[in-house]
Amino acid sequence: MTRLRLILDPFLVLLLCTVALASVLPARGQGAHIASIVADAGIVLLFFLHGAKLSREAIWGGAKAWQLHLATLGTTFLFFPLVGIILQQIGAIPENMRAGLLFLALLPSTVQSSIAFTAIARGNVAAAVVSASFSNLLGIVLTPLLVALLMQRGGSNLISLSSVEGIMLQLLLPFVLGHLARPWIGGFVSRHKTLVGRVDRTSILLVVYSAFSAAVVEGLWHRVSRAELALLALLCIAMLVIVLLFTWGLGRLLGFSREDAIVLQFCGSKKSLASGVPIAGVLFPAAAVGPIILPVMLFHQIQLMACALLARRYGAQAADRADSQMATIS
Repeated sequence: MTRLRLILDPFLVLLLCTVALASVLPARGQGAHIASIVADAGIVLLFFLHGAKLSREAIWGGAKAWQLHLATLGTTFLFFPLVGIILQQIGAIPENMRAGLLFLALLPSTVQSSIAFTAIARGNVAAAVVSASFSNLLGIVLTPLLVALLMQRGGSNLISLSSVEGIMLQLLLPFVLGHLARPWIGGFVSRHKTLVGRVDRTSILLVVYSAFSAAVVEGLWHRVSRAELALLALLCIAMLVIVLLFTWGLGRLLGFSREDAIVLQFCGSKKSLASGVPIAGVLFPAAAVGPIILPVMLFHQIQLMACALLARRYGAQAADRADSQMATIS
């Protein structure tokens, strides 16, 4: 059942329903203003809880197994952006969606699914926790910096002074405050993981509704064809395949153990929807957020399906090896 949930991802169904609602009943006028304020509040709460969830031990643990963590971070924030820059040059999809492909490549890794897949594949779960958490922590700073460096339009940078202020006030400051408050609220957060998870997801859904409402009002679905959506999905698949092959080869080149190579592949190939949607909401104009996060939403489901199949295969292989060793000892 856990594997089935990982493949189907019920949260994606909610995301699609939210997009459908925004397409049929987009927020307009004063309603759009209220939706934007509520979405901003959701982003602040989301990053506050992220800060409260991350233990100091996980942060300091990033210094251990440094070769594995550097390889994972290098894949996430160096190789992935290179692939994104190359795929962005394909001009058969709208400009904002091409910008979304590059934005997707600049995001940090996921936490929950990276750890879950590593566990199913019988990899180094402790190292996966550190790598994924460290990637998300650095992503709060690195992703906006990479957007400022790489995502330009007409020679002018997409990030304005107000965007920098938004990053500080809506992302970094709540995260730091949440982490500082961990001694007092960490126990509550740990005991109510389901409630915290619902708050996370609700915050993301609010941002998605606000973003797609603005995009629909600006005529998003009149400018994007089914063929362009299909091509975008193929580009997301190509991006994932390239990175999966790269992480597999890099793990062998660096001589990682099987368990650590699995961490590199699953943590290095993931991109976080949970971080990507709020960051996009802060960085980009409201009307541009919808098409920019569309590749992130597509990639999210594609990576879950592909990596679930890989994790099951690796887990079965490990089980077969364990059975063979037991038979040899017997």
